[in-house]
Amino acid sequence: MKTVTLKINGTEHTAEVSPRTLLVHLIRENFSMTGTHIGCDTSSCGACTILIDGKSAKSCTILAVQADGTEIITVEGLATAEGLHPIQEGFHLNHALHCGFCTAGVMLRAVELLEKNPNPTEEEIRWGISGNLCRCTGYNNIVKAIQWASAKMQGKELPSTEPVFV
Repeated sequence: MKTVTLKINGTEHTAEVSPRTLLVHLIRENFSMTGTHIGCDTSSCGACTILIDGKSAKSCTILAVQADGTEIITVEGLATAEGLHPIQEGFHLNHALHCGFCTAGVMLRAVELLEKNPNPTEEEIRWGISGNLCRCTGYNNIVKAIQWASAKMQGKELPSTEPVFV
């Protein structure tokens, strides 16, 4: 067993883990943050995406011991006392989720994307979230939600929130 200490959503957490414990299991089972989903266990779907030291990572392929000493943001850490993060608000207003299974991972990936590129094109958004699979939406409203969040974060005029049906 090894002791790991992580700062998750601003709070320090310590746990004893087996060297083979996956980070996704530590987050969900030890710390009860179930917004991080387990999808494929192979890093193909992105449902387990979190931010580690500001960079998106698929927590199903990272050992908990590898994350010792890092700062992690899960979907539970996006909202603040002031309200929803713009990406969460954008997903809500733009009808960008259906079953919700992929939503947390896509949102966290989008947060990093917008940190690196505050004003991405549609193509850059689609490429930026290409490691996160959604089997319900067809991505059109997800792209709109990210564009909406981008505009809000930059103080620009907000695009329409009418859903796209294809």
